Amino acid sequence: MITYHFIGIKGTGMSALAHILHDSGEKVQGSDVEKRFFTQEALEKNNIPILPFSENNIKDEYTIIAGNAFSDDHIEIKEAKRRGLTFYRYHEFLGEWLKQFTSIAITGAHGKTSTTGLLAHVLDQTYPISYLIGDGTGKGHVDSKYFVFEACEYRRHFLAYEPDYAIMTNIDFDHPDYFTSINDVFDAFQSMADRVKKGIVACGDDEQLQQIKTKVPVMYYGFADSNDFQAQNVKETKEGTQFDVFVRNTYYDTVTVPMYGDHNILNALSVIAICHYEGMHAEEIKKLNSFQGVKRRFTEKNVGKQILIDDYAHHPKEITATIDSARKKYPDKSIVAIFQPHTYTRTKTFLQEFAESLGHADHVYLCDIFGSAREDNGKLTIKDLQNLIPKSSVLDIDHTDILLQYSEDVLIFMGAGDIQKFQKAYEERVEYVPSKKLKNA
Repeated sequence: MITYHFIGIKGTGMSALAHILHDSGEKVQGSDVEKRFFTQEALEKNNIPILPFSENNIKDEYTIIAGNAFSDDHIEIKEAKRRGLTFYRYHEFLGEWLKQFTSIAITGAHGKTSTTGLLAHVLDQTYPISYLIGDGTGKGHVDSKYFVFEACEYRRHFLAYEPDYAIMTNIDFDHPDYFTSINDVFDAFQSMADRVKKGIVACGDDEQLQQIKTKVPVMYYGFADSNDFQAQNVKETKEGTQFDVFVRNTYYDTVTVPMYGDHNILNALSVIAICHYEGMHAEEIKKLNSFQGVKRRFTEKNVGKQILIDDYAHHPKEITATIDSARKKYPDKSIVAIFQPHTYTRTKTFLQEFAESLGHADHVYLCDIFGSAREDNGKLTIKDLQNLIPKSSVLDIDHTDILLQYSEDVLIFMGAGDIQKFQKAYEERVEYVPSKKLKNA
């Protein structure tokens, strides 16, 4: 029996893929750094061995799957290649594995993870399926009809896939360490569209996606009348957001999603479109109202009378959308944004846009930039962003108690680095504050 050894198994995509193979009856193990990541708990629960990096981990009978974050100079990758073992990069293996199923790729600059999670949730209520979500969640099934997976555009890795269907949420300029312009990003998505075999579901409200040329049928979704699937009569309720769905200008049904914000309506429309195309009934599709969300996407918890939200938002448009969701869900509360920029390259490229998006919050705290080991920080610091945001402050991890003053407000911890450590430090600080003091702070 093949043993699949994952180099960098704690990565979100890698851990999700490991779960899929494990659930499909394969023998799986992996290695990584000793630092604990949020993906680790689920791997341990599945009894998937996690080893510290060592060339001794590599055996002749193993098939190797390496995370894209690790170069060919990595000690285990060099040993695997020295032995001549079957070797895949993450996206290469995924591209081969999904050929067994009716595959649905979810891609776009923003909203991939939430949309993948929502589609997986709806299909999983009706069919045996496999899915890979970018929050580290993965599930395999030996009798899967569908394989739902997140397809990332970074370094054009999604060109390793030839999916039956693709959902394209939007095209936007991001990853400035790789892409040179919006035209470069568009070119990557056009190449991806060329690889889709049966059909594409695309956001018709996105100007860039309207320009994509395809060889397969395209269904557009959005708020505009020109879309095949359109949302009308949007209402915010205690349960979430309710709206009417029109299919080619004909009323289809009324649905509720347990989230807030236009971006969540768009994500839901894309799921409705693909499920409708695959012949699912409205009552099956409407099970999206029981979706519990994905990790690190508007993940909420209560601390006293405060609401703490953990969110992966790391692009200006994502920050705006997250703050908008919080405003709609909690219209009577002040919004406090605690933001950690991710990579110096992105921070420099979008410095003004970050300032404008964070300006939608009532109060702003900034954490030092989370840089990549592969980039030069130059002279950029968090002070450069702070100077563009009136009344913003830099948050010291040892003095998070300053947030106690927002005793009945919404605190959003945003970023793709290790912003969670600031939230954890704050929660630990709260534990030492009497509840009466917290309420009256």
